[in-house]
Amino acid sequence: MSESTAAALPASARLTAREKKWIVYDVGNSAFVLLSTAVIPIYAKSLMPADGNIVSAWGYAQTIASLVIALLMPLLGSIADVQGMKIKFFLGFFGTGVVMCCAMALPLTWLPFLIIYVLATIGLNGSLTFYDSMLIDTTSNERMDKVSSHGYGWGYVGSTIPFIACIALIFGGPSLLGWSTTACTRAAFIITAIWWVAFTIPLITSYTQVHYRATRDHAAEAVRGTFTELAGTLRKLVKNKPLWMFMIAFFFYIDAVNTVISMSTSYGTQLGIDSTQLVVALLVTQFVAFPCAIIYGRLAGRFGCKPMIMAAVVAYMGIVFFATFFLKSAVEFWILAILVGMFQGGIQALSRSYYGKIIPKEHANEYYGLYDIFGKTASILGTFLVATTTTLTGNASLGVLSIAILLVVALVFLTLQKDPTRTAAARTA
Repeated sequence: MSESTAAALPASARLTAREKKWIVYDVGNSAFVLLSTAVIPIYAKSLMPADGNIVSAWGYAQTIASLVIALLMPLLGSIADVQGMKIKFFLGFFGTGVVMCCAMALPLTWLPFLIIYVLATIGLNGSLTFYDSMLIDTTSNERMDKVSSHGYGWGYVGSTIPFIACIALIFGGPSLLGWSTTACTRAAFIITAIWWVAFTIPLITSYTQVHYRATRDHAAEAVRGTFTELAGTLRKLVKNKPLWMFMIAFFFYIDAVNTVISMSTSYGTQLGIDSTQLVVALLVTQFVAFPCAIIYGRLAGRFGCKPMIMAAVVAYMGIVFFATFFLKSAVEFWILAILVGMFQGGIQALSRSYYGKIIPKEHANEYYGLYDIFGKTASILGTFLVATTTTLTGNASLGVLSIAILLVVALVFLTLQKDPTRTAAARTA
């Protein structure tokens, strides 16, 4: 599909083969994301001594992985804007993630295991930065909301297939196969890696970089000028008020979204909800998120991308208030899981596509590197706010309520930001 062909297709047209091949990478990598949420922390805890603190160790591991990506991506993203470089960086990080995922199956003590997990996470998140920027090469502005939403939607539901297989193996393997629970868990890492590779092949065999800032013939010169280009991008960002206002809003609301996701299970455990109920509720979130992410993309085509993002921010305020004042039992936790599933995929997908519409296409990787900084560093502030508020007040519910502060700040910036896509549409009309 050429760029002109993509532009000729209306948003309502069916997904093209090229768009589908881009989408399925979400199906592949999401299996590792889901395993990291529910299985890997428990396995890491089993490797630690009895007095080990998995919460602190896990928090440090996540922070280190996020910090490495935040430091690397703007620089590597700028280099990847050179023709032909994007796919090379993608393959490098994807390959690292898959190899490290397999390496986690080795018989290791807890510290080497966490180091390998950090490398796997860096591989995953690095590949996602380049994958996100491939969206602008895959489809047109008019179809970005739809394609991005399908990516998140199919990623959510697709990840449950290997996850259910892994859970069945971990719980049923010891009696059916005679394997230990540890051996079954290690086999789950291999299953996840194979799934990840299988759903990456369509993308790497079909991808073509359409937008770039230099040709291969001038690649060396472009790489040498990367630091100058990056400094120029930062200057342009400061002058682009709608863009930096959105990035600040994104920083705060995606922090709130990530915090709700990361803290929900620990909050449910604190309330005494059974672990089986928590895992099943996590699966419910994935299945609900599948249709809702796709529906959200369609609504964006009707009402606009930014208004739908703002609607999701308001919805998350409601979710935070519900968790604070009404979440007491497993029933309410299931309701919370359904509510999160309704808006989680939508706000993530539309953030990715909206950003792709308002940045310069020839510097996409560079800008998505900055986008990744905001997204990854935002994973720290919310959890710190919840933990600090809970510690100071002794009340976990007030800790959860503090997430609303982030959402209010985000909503203020979104309200004040002038939507560039609306301006462009008005000029076209």
